[in-house]
Amino acid sequence: MRIALIGYGKMGKEIEQVALERKHTIALIIDINNLKELTAQNLKKIDVAIEFSRPETAVNNIRTCFASDTPIVTGTTGWLDHFETIKDECIKGNKTFFYASNYSLGVNIFFKVNQFLARIMNNFEQYEVEMEEIHHIQKIDAPSGTAISLADDIIKAITRKKQWQLNKQDNTESLKINAVRRDTVPGTHTIKYDSPVDYIEMTHCAKNRKGFALGAVIAAEFIAGKKGFFNMDDLLKF
Repeated sequence: MRIALIGYGKMGKEIEQVALERKHTIALIIDINNLKELTAQNLKKIDVAIEFSRPETAVNNIRTCFASDTPIVTGTTGWLDHFETIKDECIKGNKTFFYASNYSLGVNIFFKVNQFLARIMNNFEQYEVEMEEIHHIQKIDAPSGTAISLADDIIKAITRKKQWQLNKQDNTESLKINAVRRDTVPGTHTIKYDSPVDYIEMTHCAKNRKGFALGAVIAAEFIAGKKGFFNMDDLLKF
């Protein structure tokens, strides 16, 4: 495939390496220094775009790909106030869009375990739940997109929780998410259920970025020739 990389930071470079290992071609690289080159015309020669940029540019990047009918895989987080609008534009316009808050296989297994455990813990009010996410100091958004996905699944399952709060908990209906920015940590997410007599804790810890990059490239391969909106459930079929 001829791939466009939109965003050429650490993740973009990792994706490039994985894509080349899988015999794809990097035909276009867009970064902060050449944003004007992200045009529908330049995308005409592209089979799929993989977008890991910044929250403030993600929506425009996606729409530019839609304008050229270029399938796009997006891993940028922090823009999800516009998510339903973009998803609707994709479906109504017969475009191709794949979004995940995290492309790691391990994290997506973690998502499923989180959903299962939350359904069980809905029956045990003596356990208070909270979450911590730790990422590198360059990460802009907080909490992480992965933490928000985990929190949303907990809130859906545990009826006593109504919303999440960042770095605080005003009442028992809130799920506290502690967001920590430290060194070069690729991503660690911990969910803890604490009671007066014991606690249950589960953690996913990424060792490096390669797992995220591999998942993004596999997602790009998956949407080749398809139309519509897709996510990791479609890809992994859990």
